[in-house]
This record gives sequence, C-alpha cells and structure tokens, in this order.
Amino acid sequence: MNKKELVAAMAAKTGSSSAAADRAVNAMLEIISDALKKGDSLTLPGFGTFEVRDRAARTGRNPKTGEELQISASRVAAFKPGAALKAAVNGGGK
Repeated sequence: MNKKELVAAMAAKTGSSSAAADRAVNAMLEIISDALKKGDSLTLPGFGTFEVRDRAARTGRNPKTGEELQISASRVAAFKPGAALKAAVNGGGK
C-alpha cells in the first residue's frame, strides 16, 4: 500500500473526503517526524512505538571492490510493533 492508497482507505473508513483524509495523513506523518527529530518516542497502545535508536560506528566493506571503510555512527528511526499488532499479523487479532 502506498500513500495514495492509504489516503483513499482512510477516507472510505472515516466517511470523509479524500482531501480531509490527505490532510490527516500528512499531519500524522509530520507529528511522528517532529517527535523523532526531538529524540522523543511516540507510543500508540496496541499498535506500536516509533523511536530513535543510536547506531554505533562500524567497519563496512565496499561490495564492488572489497575495500574496508568506516561507517559513521548515526541515529535511525525505528518502529517496534505492539503485542496486538503482532497478534493481528500472525492471524490472532481482530
């Protein structure tokens, strides 16, 4: 599912217009992004948690040449699914 399909599904599920659903999806994505930029996590009970994780510096390898190179430490966005979402994906949910 891409963003356009998500907007259409949200409009159908809520009975709102596509424009209103698009604004809602954009607002939600912006809120999640802003929280992660600040280093906060965002928890949606029953769904999961969006969080920022620190990735340590490490040695990598150029797959084309085999040459070793240093990969800098970085912060990455991550999602940890909640128990209800895990159950739903595995066929035990609603």
